[in-house]
Amino acid sequence: MCKLRKDLSLSAISAGFVAVLVGFASSVAIVFQAAQAAGADQAMMISWIGALGLGMGLTCIGFSWYYKAPVITAWSTPGAALLASSLVGVPIAQAIGAFMFCAVLTILLGVSGGFDRLMRRIPASIASAMLAGILVQFGLAIFTSLRAEPGLVAAMLISYLLAKRWQPRYTIMLVLAVGLLGSSLMNKLDISHVALAFSQPVLVWPEFDLSVLLGVGLPLFIVTMTSQNIPGIATLKASGYQHIPISPLLTGTGLTSLVLAPLGGFAFNLAAITAAICTGPESHTDSSKRYVAGLSAGFFYILAGLTGASVVALFIALPVALVASVAGLALLATIGNSLSLALQDTSERDAALLCFLITASGVSFFDIGAAFWGLIGGMLTLYLSKK
Repeated sequence: MCKLRKDLSLSAISAGFVAVLVGFASSVAIVFQAAQAAGADQAMMISWIGALGLGMGLTCIGFSWYYKAPVITAWSTPGAALLASSLVGVPIAQAIGAFMFCAVLTILLGVSGGFDRLMRRIPASIASAMLAGILVQFGLAIFTSLRAEPGLVAAMLISYLLAKRWQPRYTIMLVLAVGLLGSSLMNKLDISHVALAFSQPVLVWPEFDLSVLLGVGLPLFIVTMTSQNIPGIATLKASGYQHIPISPLLTGTGLTSLVLAPLGGFAFNLAAITAAICTGPESHTDSSKRYVAGLSAGFFYILAGLTGASVVALFIALPVALVASVAGLALLATIGNSLSLALQDTSERDAALLCFLITASGVSFFDIGAAFWGLIGGMLTLYLSKK
């Protein structure tokens, strides 16, 4: 605890808060759609948010403290999108069974160590290019938001540039403060309808149907691995946290999913976008002290889970331009560092560039996202170029 008190910083705490803000505000609506498709009523939907917040919070705190690194977990956003379309007509008890099946597959993959061995074969240039491709849309969103809300975003952009020069450790915290103040002054922030309400767990006993396990559980596992865990691992590696073993992280998120699935915790995985906020230099100039951002994110995730209905209403009340701009500005340094590392080795530059372009394009085949195809394209180009 003495080390924690010594390593505490406002910049790391604010990075954790921004990660949770971006994570909830950007995709909580998709989770609601998935719950509704499964036939969940309002109480169950709040239980889902509570379970997800608790699971992400505990894993963020546990992993970050143990490894002294900002290990950020998240719910599977692509998985939620998949569930929103595939759970229609599926009884909720069978949906819970599919979630648990996905969790067991994740645990088995983690225990086997196969995923860890696979990720060691991916060069840093390819991993960095994939990460840059994932994050570049968030950087571009700053300027599309500028067109939609010029006054608000311009104020945030100016505050970012000034803070980077005079108070770099508190840049994102100041940008967020300016964004909230500007939204309030422009009457774009209405929180009058937000009331304190705590989550109540709703337990659903699972049922196992083979067709649902194969038609929902298996695709959920594949999408979560390819679209979430691979980029999440790339984020850690690209940020210099090479020492963290992957297998225990997969096993831990799988166990968390297995325990919390009956309450609505459909799938937990390593985060990429929100993780990049905590692993970058905006969190702390000293990479050994950025684990505080992971602890901070965990605390705010648990708080969000406990007050599920209230927090969701609050996040929805925030202007879209504010959330998009905060995320983009928080990720600028990570985007720059990733591009620099991706293009550093001239012998791997073509492969990294192709990986970046495919990932940034957002192309999807067989319901598998662009990050996976960018990785495949980059690795294939690298293999062919060295023949």
